[in-house]
Amino acid sequence: MTTTSADDVGVAENEQLAQRLAERDWRLLRSGHLVSAEDGGMFGVSSPYSEESIAEVPDATRTDVAETVEAAHAAASSWGRESAVRRSELVLQLADAIEERRHDFAVLDSYDGGAPIGIMQKDVAAALESLRYFAGLARELKGYTVPASTNLHFTELQPFGVVAKIIAFNHPFMFAASKIAAPLIAGNTVVLKPSETTPLSALLLGEIANELLPAGVLNVVVGNGPAVPDALVRHPKVRRIGFTGSEAVGRAIQRSAAEVAVKNITLELGGKNALIAFPDSDPADVARAAVAGMNFTWSGQSCGSTSRLLLHEAIADEVLNEVTKLLDGRHYVNPLDPKAIQGTMVSRRQYERVLTYIDGAVDQGAQVVTGGGRPASTDRGLFIEPTFLEVGSDWPVANEEIFGPVVSVIRWSDPDEAVRIANSVDYGLTGSVFTNDIKVAHQTARALETGFVWINDAGPHYLGLPYGGWKSSGVGREESLDELLSYAQSKSVSVTL
Repeated sequence: MTTTSADDVGVAENEQLAQRLAERDWRLLRSGHLVSAEDGGMFGVSSPYSEESIAEVPDATRTDVAETVEAAHAAASSWGRESAVRRSELVLQLADAIEERRHDFAVLDSYDGGAPIGIMQKDVAAALESLRYFAGLARELKGYTVPASTNLHFTELQPFGVVAKIIAFNHPFMFAASKIAAPLIAGNTVVLKPSETTPLSALLLGEIANELLPAGVLNVVVGNGPAVPDALVRHPKVRRIGFTGSEAVGRAIQRSAAEVAVKNITLELGGKNALIAFPDSDPADVARAAVAGMNFTWSGQSCGSTSRLLLHEAIADEVLNEVTKLLDGRHYVNPLDPKAIQGTMVSRRQYERVLTYIDGAVDQGAQVVTGGGRPASTDRGLFIEPTFLEVGSDWPVANEEIFGPVVSVIRWSDPDEAVRIANSVDYGLTGSVFTNDIKVAHQTARALETGFVWINDAGPHYLGLPYGGWKSSGVGREESLDELLSYAQSKSVSVTL
């Protein structure tokens, strides 16, 4: 079924479309065939809005993983020999096919992930931009000559072979489509493993890709639990791994991979990111950035969210007053409603985890600025109010990644102390600095132990600007030429003339 995007599609129509899409006969993609799990196993996918089962998908086994990797390996040689231009043409065709069904993908992500339909439409648009961006970079897969002697010395880039891409639940389709772009363009075949919580849009992507890409170039496998990703990481023919998710799982992937072979791994992990507001900042601007940078649209379930708000004591009260005004009267409706501005938590488990953090902070003495729990205005859906808590800088709520709509507010008076607090956590993904003093802005940005910094803003990504973390927030850079080149191996060749 082909649909087009339309901002005026109502909630009832979106619900009907979601049900029709989700009730299909879901299959894994392996070597050009849509297949069931080897043992016929299935598991249920639920909606975090209704908390009801909405689909049954194949529950792959380790045998399925082994067969899928072998299929990808068998296709790797011929795909790697294709010209970069030809690979680019096929990825562009895939992007065009996705665009024809962009509303279907947005609806599925909203249905099984709980994010607002409008935000998921933007995610699909971002995925299309990424596919086309990397397709346009295909000619950058080049080597260079070195005048080391009177002979000929040059380098060339070659693919790894089979790449495993294991993605998180918070941007299901955007991650599924955008994270396969660079490895495919670089000449690798891909085994895509979506989150078992939000697998539907990735499985639909597999159906569409199967009509366009050579058999085995893209494969999709999903299973309920750790067995499938563990088998994928440990397979000896998977030499390159890209993972987006939690720090704990990222470290587990490193351990498991190292037990089998030396593998090249990119990790885009968690964050406990600080927004530092200096006293010359406009409190209204800081408040808007604090709300936008926390990604309340998908309930703060984003690794780049600025979940620590470090306010100079001279402007703290005014900023928090503005924050309260911005969040006052927020409505919580069906994520498939075009009017939805905030989604649910992705699962009951994550919902209860976040509430436990809030309750623990309140018990410890936190002052609730706004929010604090489930919204009183609705009794349906796994919603949690945007919550700002004034806390101590050394409290668990201010140091551990919560992955929910919770901001830890910390007041400061000394700039060096603000930077120390910002750098005191194990994470180092993003940071934000608000000031009108250009010297202070650059000094603070340089002092932050993070891979990405905004000055007088918080939240947006810019395709082409490398994104990735320091410390426990990850290894490698994405969304840029760096990502494409990371999926190719350099080989040096010397020719004696």
